[in-house]
Amino acid sequence: MVTDVDRIEIFGISGRGYHGVLESERVAGQDFSVDLILGVDRSGSSDTLADTVDYSVVAERAHAVLTGEPVDLIETVAERIVDACRDLPGISFMEVAVHKSEAPIAVPFRDVVVRIRREFR
Repeated sequence: MVTDVDRIEIFGISGRGYHGVLESERVAGQDFSVDLILGVDRSGSSDTLADTVDYSVVAERAHAVLTGEPVDLIETVAERIVDACRDLPGISFMEVAVHKSEAPIAVPFRDVVVRIRREFR
C-alpha cells in the first residue's frame, strides 16, 4: 500500500551559534544556517492549519537549537533539531541540513553541510 506523503521545505533558517571543537569557535561564534524538509501526511487535504504541520513552530524550534546551547559537532546540532520536533503531530520524517560556512578549514571552500534524515514512525 502506498501512503501519500507531502513535503514542507524550509530553507535558510539562520542564526549565530557557538558550536565547534575549537575554543575560538566557542568564544567568537559564527553564523550557521539550517534547511529542513518535513514529510507530512497529505498537507493539502484541507485548508485547516490543524490538519498539517505548523512550520513556523518547526522553524522557531530549529532556530532555538541553532542559537542555543553550544555543542562540539554540527551533527549534534542536526540531531537536536530533530529531537526538538519529535513531539509535533503529523511529521513522518525530517531531513535536516546544517550549514557551517565559516568552518575552520585551511583551504578555500564554500560550505560544510551535515545532512541527516530521521523517520518519526
